[in-house]
Amino acid sequence: MRVLLNWVIALVFITGCSKPGTSYLNDPHAPAYLHNRPVGASARELLAADTYQSLQIEIMYMNGFTPDPGAVSHMQTVLGALLNKPGGITVVTREIPAGPGSTLSVNDVVQIELNNRTVFTSGSQIAVSVIYTNGNNTDANVLGVAYKNTSVVLFGKTIHDNSGGLGQASRTKLEATVLEHEIGHLLGLVDLGSAMQTNHKDAAHGNHCNNTNCLMYYASETTDILGFLITGSIPSFDTNCKADLHANGGQ
Repeated sequence: MRVLLNWVIALVFITGCSKPGTSYLNDPHAPAYLHNRPVGASARELLAADTYQSLQIEIMYMNGFTPDPGAVSHMQTVLGALLNKPGGITVVTREIPAGPGSTLSVNDVVQIELNNRTVFTSGSQIAVSVIYTNGNNTDANVLGVAYKNTSVVLFGKTIHDNSGGLGQASRTKLEATVLEHEIGHLLGLVDLGSAMQTNHKDAAHGNHCNNTNCLMYYASETTDILGFLITGSIPSFDTNCKADLHANGGQ
């Protein structure tokens, strides 16, 4: 359960300030500012309706790693029950060129997004970018990462290698778990922009929930979740996480 501790500590710095090599804009008038802030900076914007009334999620995938329809549908249902978006939540998918190698760092992913993202926040609609890669992360145990305020990545090769086969978790369950966990970080969980109403932060694993049955438990973004998902269901946000989201403008 502690296999990913070093990565999670690094992720805290990605989400809390900045990771070396990943720069954030400080000028709110810069065109890219809305999508170039730390994870959690757009938590209320995503949750509430006072600034943005709708959400569009752009899922970009590489050849052979098309998003699982069941996972995408499950994500929309979950977000629809949590977010105040009277204008709706829509998803668009499209294929993008393959990544630069079989192993990708977060900085590689940042560049892939810069080269391919087409959906951005505008008017009354906020946008989120999701990338499905054809490679693994530099840490082979990592399944997904939230790396900017509206940006997440799923490492498709690792997910495919560990789901859908004999004796493995279903692709839908694993993909939905990772996708919803990373978006949970964008929504400010845990203590990343949506203030904790009750202390439930796992001190040993950074910005994660201390409830082992919660979607925001650290294992949901690592291969540590695999055994649970073979027989278990897709984890959901627990009472404490839902309370944090509600207090920050969610339903």
